[in-house]
Amino acid sequence: MLDSSPVGLIYSHQIGGVMFTEFTGDYNEASQWGWDDWKPYFEQLEATELSADNVEDWLAQLNPVSKMLLEIQTRLWVATTVDTTDEAAAAALNRYYREISPHVEKAFFALNTKLVESGVAPDAMQIPLRNIKALIRLFNDNNQSLIARERELNQEYNQIIGAQTVEWDGETIPLRQLTPVYRETNRERRQKAWILEQERKKQDREAFDALWRQYMDVRGQMAKNCGFDNYRRYAWLSRNRHDYMPDDAIQFTEAILEVVVPVQERLHKKRREQLDYETLRPWDLSVDPLNRDALRPYKNIHDFIDRTEAIFYKIGSEPGENFTRMKRDNLLDIENRANKAAGGYSTYFPVSKRPFIFMNAVNLEEDVITVLHEAGHALHSFACRNLDYTAQTWAPMEFNEVASMAMELLASPYLTKEHGGYFSEAEAARFRGNHLREFIRRWASWMGIEVAFQHRIYTNHEFYSDPANCDALWLELWGQYRRGVDWSGYEDYILNRWRSSSLIFQSPFYMIEYGLAQIGAVQIYANALQDQAGALKKYSEALALGGTVTLPELYEAAGAKLAFDAGTLKNAVDLVESEINRLDVNQASLIFKDTHGE
Repeated sequence: MLDSSPVGLIYSHQIGGVMFTEFTGDYNEASQWGWDDWKPYFEQLEATELSADNVEDWLAQLNPVSKMLLEIQTRLWVATTVDTTDEAAAAALNRYYREISPHVEKAFFALNTKLVESGVAPDAMQIPLRNIKALIRLFNDNNQSLIARERELNQEYNQIIGAQTVEWDGETIPLRQLTPVYRETNRERRQKAWILEQERKKQDREAFDALWRQYMDVRGQMAKNCGFDNYRRYAWLSRNRHDYMPDDAIQFTEAILEVVVPVQERLHKKRREQLDYETLRPWDLSVDPLNRDALRPYKNIHDFIDRTEAIFYKIGSEPGENFTRMKRDNLLDIENRANKAAGGYSTYFPVSKRPFIFMNAVNLEEDVITVLHEAGHALHSFACRNLDYTAQTWAPMEFNEVASMAMELLASPYLTKEHGGYFSEAEAARFRGNHLREFIRRWASWMGIEVAFQHRIYTNHEFYSDPANCDALWLELWGQYRRGVDWSGYEDYILNRWRSSSLIFQSPFYMIEYGLAQIGAVQIYANALQDQAGALKKYSEALALGGTVTLPELYEAAGAKLAFDAGTLKNAVDLVESEINRLDVNQASLIFKDTHGE
């Protein structure tokens, strides 16, 4: 439990001649409040006549209220992901969405409007004001119940995913725990596990489809209520995308098709030849192509956390100390288990000034990628936690993902056991090569296809409210982006993939961020190959800016460039492919060195 002051500590503070009542907060007590307990704070802020003399104090008064509300909502949501069967947690979150959130949204709409119309916002708020104006544009009373319903659908989706288990080797396990089997050299066993997983996912297809229709109904009505002719326009503004447009995102998907997909095909061809298979099947994509045992980075979860902590101290004293704070305060939910939401995330508790990392580790090399990724988000939260106003911490999601994806690469010099990390030198080279292959796979097999998918869906809303039409579109795009793997006889399982994407269901249009961020991350990595300390310094300085400058300026501060064109993407992909080839060549000598001690 984190230390905090009691909510009941009330004191007075004068702003511009108006006496305010303030509080400092204890999440546990404030989470029990009803709207009547919150209302006085908003009423006092609304009653204040803003001027250049008092606006900074007014914003400072708003900070603790907005932070406490965000902390409550975040903690309630986290509780539903760590245990998808926790009915009390689900009920508490739904109570907040139904009884508190609509009033809060309306109150913030009034305060945001007041600030914008006053014309006296401080210079430091000029970039955040773009997001505030977007909130004003999107606010609609009729949408409050729809937003609450969308959040409930998110919980229902998590519950379906969390309940997906299979019988394997005499045990009932979550699907995630089949992942190590795909590293095994026994091809028949890999195929058996893969089919078992796909059949279990297929069992929930009707449930996913029912949810999909509800999501589409809700989102279509939300857009209509705000006067938009399609949901993409609504989503674009809700994601605070001020520095690029949908056409830029579409250009980027076309660049992926032109530049990345051929590289992915080459990598698949090389893998097939190394495995000496006639065709490469979907259950052959994770096994080591040289038939080596899977990399096992750690002994147990405690060992995993300790090794990760050691790496962050190698990166720098501040990153190390911040990771230690998270470890000490039980803010790391790392291990996979039944009835836990899928995937991984990092979120932030603004009153406690602590991030929280959630993931599903099963002792595979991608656990290392995930923990470094989510820790990058966490370090970003630490870096901008002391900005003056809450709105200044709203960095664009496209740069938030640079923070995480760049950290995956910036940590690479410290992954060996020599530095307290996970691997021998030869294993680290193998891991790094696999990781860079993952960058290619993400662009071609994940980001490109899912971005293109959603742009088509939400600009043809009624047609794609039918999951069968989504299936047809998914298969069309799959044929374009997912080349080089033989799915013959199992084409129906391809349709499981879009239903298993929590981002497609729960966070529409949250995908272009990853693709753009990988370009930024590779550019930062290129800088680090020349000057590791200098690249880390620029990266850290950029994180500390939060949302106080534009997206292109954040990329520039980190030593990168925001771009959507095939030429810029090709520069990044060429570097990744050349590094993969270099690491592959070096592995033989490193294996000899590890074996013979020379």
